[in-house]
Amino acid sequence: MTERSVSHGNLSTRFSNIQGRSVSHGNLLSRFPSIQGSREPVWSPEEASLKMYLKGRAVNMYAPSSIADYNIAKPGEMPSEKLQLEWVYGYRGRDCRSNLYYLPTGELVYFTAAVVVLFNTEEQTQRHYLGHNDDVKCLAVHPDRIRIATGQVAGHDRREGRRKRAGSATEKAEELSETLPHVRIWDSVSLHTLHVLGLGDFDRAVCCISFSTMDSGQHLVAVDEANEHVISVWDLGRDKPHKITETKSSTEPVLAVEFHPSEKGSIVSCGKGQITFWTFEGGALAKKQGVYDKHDKPKYVLCLAFAANGDVLTGDSNGSIIVWGKGTNRITQAVVGAHEGGVFSLCTTKDGNLLSGGGKDRKVIEWDSSYSKTGRETEVGEAYGPVRTLNQGKGGLVLIGTTKNCILQGSLDLEFAPIMQGHTDELWGLASHPSQHQFLTCGSDRNVYLWDSQSRSVVWSKELNDGAHSSCFHPDGHLVAIGTMTARWVVLDLATHEIISVHTDGNEQIECIAYSPDGNYIALGSRDNYIYVYQVSDGGRKYSRVGRCSGHSSFITHLDWSQDSQFIASNSGDYELLYWTASTCKQLTSPSAVRDIQWASQSCTLGFSAAGIWPEGADGTDVNSCNRNHQQSLLATADDFGKVNLYQFPCCQPRSPCHSYKGHSSHVTNVSFLFDDSRLVSTGGRDMAILQWQVV
Repeated sequence: MTERSVSHGNLSTRFSNIQGRSVSHGNLLSRFPSIQGSREPVWSPEEASLKMYLKGRAVNMYAPSSIADYNIAKPGEMPSEKLQLEWVYGYRGRDCRSNLYYLPTGELVYFTAAVVVLFNTEEQTQRHYLGHNDDVKCLAVHPDRIRIATGQVAGHDRREGRRKRAGSATEKAEELSETLPHVRIWDSVSLHTLHVLGLGDFDRAVCCISFSTMDSGQHLVAVDEANEHVISVWDLGRDKPHKITETKSSTEPVLAVEFHPSEKGSIVSCGKGQITFWTFEGGALAKKQGVYDKHDKPKYVLCLAFAANGDVLTGDSNGSIIVWGKGTNRITQAVVGAHEGGVFSLCTTKDGNLLSGGGKDRKVIEWDSSYSKTGRETEVGEAYGPVRTLNQGKGGLVLIGTTKNCILQGSLDLEFAPIMQGHTDELWGLASHPSQHQFLTCGSDRNVYLWDSQSRSVVWSKELNDGAHSSCFHPDGHLVAIGTMTARWVVLDLATHEIISVHTDGNEQIECIAYSPDGNYIALGSRDNYIYVYQVSDGGRKYSRVGRCSGHSSFITHLDWSQDSQFIASNSGDYELLYWTASTCKQLTSPSAVRDIQWASQSCTLGFSAAGIWPEGADGTDVNSCNRNHQQSLLATADDFGKVNLYQFPCCQPRSPCHSYKGHSSHVTNVSFLFDDSRLVSTGGRDMAILQWQVV
C-alpha cells in the first residue's frame, strides 16, 4: 500500500492499461482474485487469533484469554432484541416537488430517503410506509384521499452491482424486482401495498405521477426520468392494473405532470423549456406544445396548478405566473414579475384564491381569482430556504416545504413555524449524549443539530465555517468536539452553543474523534494517516497536544478507547487494526499486550468482537460504522446498501446472522445507541435522513 488508501476508482485507474486494454473494476477483480477478499477466515489455536481477508489483505484479530473453546464453524446467534422505526427526521425538498399533502386522517404525508412519512403534528406521532427500498422521488394522493401512489428510483442491487444472496427462485425474483424503478400504490390507513406497477417498464426513476380525477382515479400517469422521459398511462380500474400506452415525452427534464381535474383525458406536463398539453383518447396520447406568442419563453416551467374555472396555471423561471385558457394551449393572461426569481410552487386554495411560492425571494404571496395580489404575503426565513412546494393544511393553515429540507406550518396572518428540519448535504457526524435523551448530527452542509429523541425536535442548531464530518461528546456531557472536512476541529459549549476551542491538525479531513472515558484525552483520526492525541484539562476547555500516532499506511476510519483511558485501537482505509499507548503515541505490537484490554466502546469495524459483521465476499467498504450498546449485548452496523443491521455482541463468529432493516436510500454512514440503550439512531449519507429506532 502507498501512503494513501486505494479506492475502487483509483485501483481501476492504476491497472487501466494491463495488456494494453482498459480494464473495468469488475474485470480487474476477476483477473486478480487475490484482490477480491474471497478467502475464508482462518482460526489459529496456537496464536488464539482469527485471520480475515479483506481485498486480499490479512487482518489478524486476537481473541481474549477468556475464550478457550472457540470454534470457527459454530454459527453465530441472532439477537432476541429487534429494532422498530420510531421517528424519521428530514424531508426531501431539495430536488423533489409536489410531495407534501394533508390527509383526512389529520396527517401530513411526505417522503425522505426510502420512507414515506405520515406525520400527525397535533398528536406528535408518525407512521411509516416502508415498501420502498431506495429513494422515493414522487408522490400523489388518490381522489378518495386514502390511496397513495409513490415512485422510486432504481434500487441498490441494480445501481451498485450488489452481490446476490443465495435463496429460492422466488426469493431471487423478489430481490431482483426490488432493484427496478416502480410505482407502489398503497392504503394510507392500513399501510398495506395494493399494487406494484411498472417493474421492467421504467428505466431510471419514476419522477412524476398523478391520479385522474374525472373518473374517480381509475388512471395514473407516470413519467420516467430516463433520457427521453417516457410518459405512460396506467389503468387501475381492474384487479390487475396494466399499462395502456406510453410515448416519448422530452429529452429535457420533466418536473411535473397532472391529470386535468375538469377535462376528461387531458394531461399537462412541464419542465425545462416546455409545457405540454396531452390528450389521452382511444388508448393513445397526442400532444400539443404550449404557444408563448409574444410572451418570453422561460428556461424552465417549474410548477403547475388548476384554477376553479379549468384554466391551467404555471409558474416559471422568469418569475411569471402564466394562465393557459381551459381546453387550449395558448396564454390568456400573464402575471409578469410575480416573484423575484423563479416561481417554485402554485397552490389553489379552497376559497378560490391562489398561493405562489418564490425561490430567490422566499415569499409566499396570495392572489385573488383575477390574479391580483390580495395584500397577504409572508417571507420564509433564510435559514429555512426557498419555497419548494405549497399545500393547504387543516383549516386555514398552509404547509410549506423548502429546498433546505424543512417543513413549515402556519398562515399568512400568523408566523410560520418549522415542524420538520433536516440536513441538506452528505451526513456522517453522529454522537449520542452520555446522560440525556439527546444526540448530535453534523454534515457537509456545515450545520450542527442537537436533537431531543423524546420530543423529537431540534434543541438548537449552529452553522460552522467548514463542513463537518465527525463528532463526540465529552464524558461530562457539557461539551462536544466536532471534526471538520478541512483538518480543523472545534469544541462547542452545549449551554452557550459557542466555540470555546479551535485546533488544526494536518491538512485533511478529521475522519473520527473521541474523548477518553475519563475525559483527560481526546484522539483524532485524520485522513492524513495519523492519529493526533491531546491532553484535556480545565474541564475540557484546554487542550495540549501529546503527539501523533504514526504507523497506518492509509487514512484512519475508526478508533476506540480502552476503559482505563490508557490505550487506543484504530482501523484504517486499507484494513489495518493497530493498537497504541495514548500517553506516548507508541504502537503496541505484542498480541499478549492487546488481547485482554477492556474497550469502552466498539466503533472499530475490524476487531475480534466484531468479526461476524462482515458478509461473505466483503470488500472492506461494505460496513461504514458500528456501535455497541452500553449493556454490551448488541452491536449495530451501518452498511453501504441502505441497511441498519443488529447483531448479538460479542459478534466473533464469521458471518453472524442479524436483523436487517431498510429505510435509508443511500449508504448508511453512522449508527449510535442512546445512553440508556432504549433507542438507536442512524444517519444516511446522500439521503441526509436521520432515523430513530426503538429497541424492542
